[in-house]
Amino acid sequence: MLVAERYEKIVQLVNERGSIRVTELSEICGVTEETIRRDLDRLEQSGRLRRSHGGAVSIKDLPPSGRSQPEIPFTEREIMHAEEKQRIAEEAVKLIEPYQRILLDASSTAWYMARLIPDFPLTVLTNSIKAAAELGGKEKIEVISTGGIMAHRSLSFVGPIAERALDSYHVDKAFVSFKGVHLERGLSESNELQARIKHKMVGIADQVVLLADASKFGAQAFKQVADLSCIHTIITDARLTPEDAAPYKERGIEVISV
Repeated sequence: MLVAERYEKIVQLVNERGSIRVTELSEICGVTEETIRRDLDRLEQSGRLRRSHGGAVSIKDLPPSGRSQPEIPFTEREIMHAEEKQRIAEEAVKLIEPYQRILLDASSTAWYMARLIPDFPLTVLTNSIKAAAELGGKEKIEVISTGGIMAHRSLSFVGPIAERALDSYHVDKAFVSFKGVHLERGLSESNELQARIKHKMVGIADQVVLLADASKFGAQAFKQVADLSCIHTIITDARLTPEDAAPYKERGIEVISV
């Protein structure tokens, strides 16, 4: 593969996936990780992508300064990194015990969790229409929906009604995902409404479990939600290398890789 062809392949992959790791690009392109890092530096300088910790993210859908990013429709999110999300969900369900009160956000990984949770006594608070519907057939599980304004692309409830509903509850564990997970800039979301409700979610839980496939790490979305100090456990996939996971462990966060 010629250098110019490799550049085009890298940009194509980044734009298709939204983000990609150096290790993946190295395997796909058949060159060393150091070569890929140099490629990414050159492509960032030419304005074709943006470097992130351990990889690169697409700039094709970045908004003008000061504006929110459009959400990726749920139907697209549920098939992005689907195998990794399934494994993360399977591991997350192991942390749930009967009679607990838990929160599931409107992420596709939380929806995978809703499908896997056994039908035992449990209270689930969620702003996800998909998760609530999935849990509706499990008779022993009490499902509480926040209500609010329906965000069509994410099939979730957001806005003042949903935020006030969350203020009324306290949960043992919150299972949440974010568009960006960054060591310095913390947790971030694509737009103001999603950021506000996620901020409420992490504030009402005794323990916060972050569900994040490796593509989320090093990325920064439009609106900062919280810093990493609110996270107790991270469940991610094996593409996050031990070296990349180490700084999170040093901050006292448990990191589970599946």
